[in-house]
Amino acid sequence: MDKIIFNFLNFLKKEKNYSDKTIINYQNDLEEYFNFFYINNYSDLDIKKEDIRAYLRHLDDLKYSSSTISRHLSSLRSFYNYLNIKNYYDKNLFKNIKNPKKTKKLPNFLQINEIEDILKNTDISNNTYLNIRNKLIIELFYSTGVRIQELVSIKLDDINKFDKSIRVLGKGSKERIVYYGDVLAYDLSDYLNNARDNLKPKCDYLILNKYGNKITTRGVSEILEKIIKKSAIKHKITPHTIRHTFATHLLNNGADLKTVQDLLGHESLSTTGIYTHVSNERLRKVYLDTHPRSK
Repeated sequence: MDKIIFNFLNFLKKEKNYSDKTIINYQNDLEEYFNFFYINNYSDLDIKKEDIRAYLRHLDDLKYSSSTISRHLSSLRSFYNYLNIKNYYDKNLFKNIKNPKKTKKLPNFLQINEIEDILKNTDISNNTYLNIRNKLIIELFYSTGVRIQELVSIKLDDINKFDKSIRVLGKGSKERIVYYGDVLAYDLSDYLNNARDNLKPKCDYLILNKYGNKITTRGVSEILEKIIKKSAIKHKITPHTIRHTFATHLLNNGADLKTVQDLLGHESLSTTGIYTHVSNERLRKVYLDTHPRSK
């Protein structure tokens, strides 16, 4: 079985082009699944529906969220489908098992004044060049909505200054184009003209650490943490919070959902749809605060 799992994970990497992180998730899900069946003396391949129900009760007992359980089911569907294709096994009971309903959690986002407060507190280093870089990092998140992995992977030749666009490599190695306005154009120019060369670049990535190498995602998170500590904001802020803010502010100012989907690089419109709930909450608050009949 270990060899079959190894071949399956290799199949995901070589033929499906899945990321290392996704493959690790698949591996962990399969290990947990087979451990459960081994401990409980079930047959691990020739399973019945009641065996699957027992496994799902096991995941529920572990207090796993509905999204985590759905990921486990997805991993097992894919694995058994692979077994079918390679003629290791001729059934896939998991394809008829429905995912649990997701609990919709509204994303946290910032108000415009909070974004401005963050940008005012980017001077966290004694090195002026690093502070210019820090401001660019925050503005990149807010102006383009990129993920943290996408931000650290931007190279100089990904930037088109003529039409103010950046080519980014998203999930599943899918490329997309994001756009920026005059504010980011100014910060980008300031960094490229007055800071980046002084960091003694050793690579062609846009954002560098203090040694001139490509900055890591952890490095970016630490920079944001230090900036937040200097600001007046007391709640937790992550790079993804600023991405949520980008999407929410676009919708609040009239952008259509499909455009926001494309800019965020979401594969499904339903993923982007959660931001409409945020916008609707804002509309409700404005109504309750302002209409005479709402009191």
